[in-house]
Amino acid sequence: MTSLANKTLFITGASRGIGLAIARRAARDGANIVIAAKSAVPNPKLPGTIHTAAAEIEALGGRALPMMVDIRNEVEVHAAVERAVQTFGGIDILVNNASAIWLRGTADTPMKRYDLMHQVNTRGTFLCSQACLPHLRKAANPHILTLSPPLSVDPKWYAPHVAYTIAKMGMSLCVLGMAEEFRGAGIAVNALWPRTLIATDALKMIPGVSTANARTPEIVADAAHAILVTPSRELTGAFIIDDEILAARGVADFSRYAVEPGQPLLPDLFLV
Repeated sequence: MTSLANKTLFITGASRGIGLAIARRAARDGANIVIAAKSAVPNPKLPGTIHTAAAEIEALGGRALPMMVDIRNEVEVHAAVERAVQTFGGIDILVNNASAIWLRGTADTPMKRYDLMHQVNTRGTFLCSQACLPHLRKAANPHILTLSPPLSVDPKWYAPHVAYTIAKMGMSLCVLGMAEEFRGAGIAVNALWPRTLIATDALKMIPGVSTANARTPEIVADAAHAILVTPSRELTGAFIIDDEILAARGVADFSRYAVEPGQPLLPDLFLV
């Protein structure tokens, strides 16, 4: 399989950034996209809403279902899943993209920030996977793809931002456990993480970080596409780096993904 035509993807946090890039790539194949995100009205600091995302998806040839969903809310998640099934007939793919970030130390992490990251990142990944599971079991090539890093217990990744690292590794632990749990059912569960910083609007809000040293979200979208068109029984339980899978699929020139070709690229967290 080389196309996601007529497949239904439930993507969390798809109103902007990496989630939207994955949605756009699937839309070019003619996929159905459920945009499950909180942004229903414009935010002056972070452009993009579920409605602008839907317009982009449909302009590219996909079908869109914009759903205002807080993935911390169990009722909202289950309602969105049911609406997706009513609209498109099922769910083939879940992309756990939504994530909250707070890169501060223990003393500088308010408990509401700690709770937000754990509710969105780890709990949200678990909840959305659980809610989509009955429909994934019926799909021909079911995938759960989670945007989370390779598992690590290296203290250097925990010391600068204990709360955030635990929350992201919690997402990766979901991948580890669910891949084995659902192996017999043929549901692929994998993690995807970028080699370098990715130039999203959220990145631009971090002081001292320049997008000149980043790649565009399209590299993650192309990597996600490569995973999601793979037969689910052939690839599961993997912690995949974006440029590695693209290289394995024949991509040799990555310069087109650079925001400013020729500039040195900064590695993302959890990889060096």
